[in-house]
Amino acid sequence: MSEEKQLSDEDMARVKEYLASGYNDTERKPFRPIRMMLMLLVVVSTLSGLSMFIANMAGVY
Repeated sequence: MSEEKQLSDEDMARVKEYLASGYNDTERKPFRPIRMMLMLLVVVSTLSGLSMFIANMAGVY
């Protein structure tokens, strides 16, 4: 069970050809964690405010 399954030379050549073809190569914008945290803060604050408004209208809060 400890044996690792290796690809044949032919299969490895096909894998390398596929990876070099750039088929799945896409340009991406840089990841911006601060922007994501700000968006999350806005969404959570909005939902919290909405829930407080609904509770106030219902006479719970």
